[in-house]
Amino acid sequence: MKLRDFFLLPALLWFLTFILAPLMIVIVVSFATRGTYGGIEWTWTFQNYARIFNGPYVGIFFESVALASLTTFLCLALGILVAWAMATSSATLRSLYVMAIALPFLTNLVIRIYAIRLFVGVEGPLQTFLTFLNVPFDPYALTQNKFLVVYGMVTTYLPFMVLPLYGAFEKLDFTLVEASQDLGAGPWRTLFKVILPNLKKALWSGSLLVFIPSLGEYVIPDLLGGAKNMLFGNLITEQFLKARDWPFGSALSVLLMVLLLGVVVVVQRKGRVRE
Repeated sequence: MKLRDFFLLPALLWFLTFILAPLMIVIVVSFATRGTYGGIEWTWTFQNYARIFNGPYVGIFFESVALASLTTFLCLALGILVAWAMATSSATLRSLYVMAIALPFLTNLVIRIYAIRLFVGVEGPLQTFLTFLNVPFDPYALTQNKFLVVYGMVTTYLPFMVLPLYGAFEKLDFTLVEASQDLGAGPWRTLFKVILPNLKKALWSGSLLVFIPSLGEYVIPDLLGGAKNMLFGNLITEQFLKARDWPFGSALSVLLMVLLLGVVVVVQRKGRVRE
């Protein structure tokens, strides 16, 4: 055994034990049958997968895709502006910006989402301010709504878009931007014809880093949306924790993983073709 293989052995064991083995268990359970009282009966069936396409679950999936796509688009639009401002600032400000982007990761996700919920909640700062201005509002409508879910998703996953774009902007030759402007190109033409083509890899990487976890997100919609709209991540969670239908929950999880893997493969192949 080479020295390199010896040092890679712990990582391989970790991968096999805590990633591959649980994944195989989920795949096996997805072909089992739910017991009468929520247990698992080892009667093999494809009914769990067929059930996904027979009920309202297809609509839930597309609603989740729409939310993840909207989150990715907003993070992309904001991430380009933020990364551009970071890359063109002074060295001191650049360090401060990077620290500000990374700072939220020092706090637990649930705490950050609860902070948003408390800010807009009953007797929170926002509602207190609106009351002071005598602005009429529904206190419970502000606490749980779709806009708040989108806001929570964007603020949570924006750093995953900004950091890859920031690295790409640092390597960008800004003389190309100056040449484009000298040739009479406007800001939008310069953006789409000069800047974005040179950021293709970072754009795809950041989009995947945002879209993949957004599609399976369940904490943010549950806390900020009040579980008013069922999403795919919440559906999987309910199958395991409330409905106690582990085989169907496993089938939903396997389907989600296969679809996300397909998205990654398609993006990688498109990137290779364009290169």
